[in-house]
Amino acid sequence: MKWRTSEEFAPLMLVVSGSEKYKLVATLFQVAEMLTVGWPIDDGEEYLIAIRACRNAIHGEIPAQDARAALIRAADEAGIPVITVH
Repeated sequence: MKWRTSEEFAPLMLVVSGSEKYKLVATLFQVAEMLTVGWPIDDGEEYLIAIRACRNAIHGEIPAQDARAALIRAADEAGIPVITVH
């Protein structure tokens, strides 16, 4: 099984509460960390889709960009502002 935890994609910043206001997300590992450790809700539909997309991207089943897009939708659902560069 090939794990792609370090595959990079277009970085984005999440504006979160707490001491570290801006959280850079630039790898699948960082996506997984944000979703499992620092996420304010754990039952939203987009959140669950993002968890699955991250897992699938780590396993090489979908592109990392798909996991990034799912993270952005989950952030919108959770009310977390996202700063992206296109």
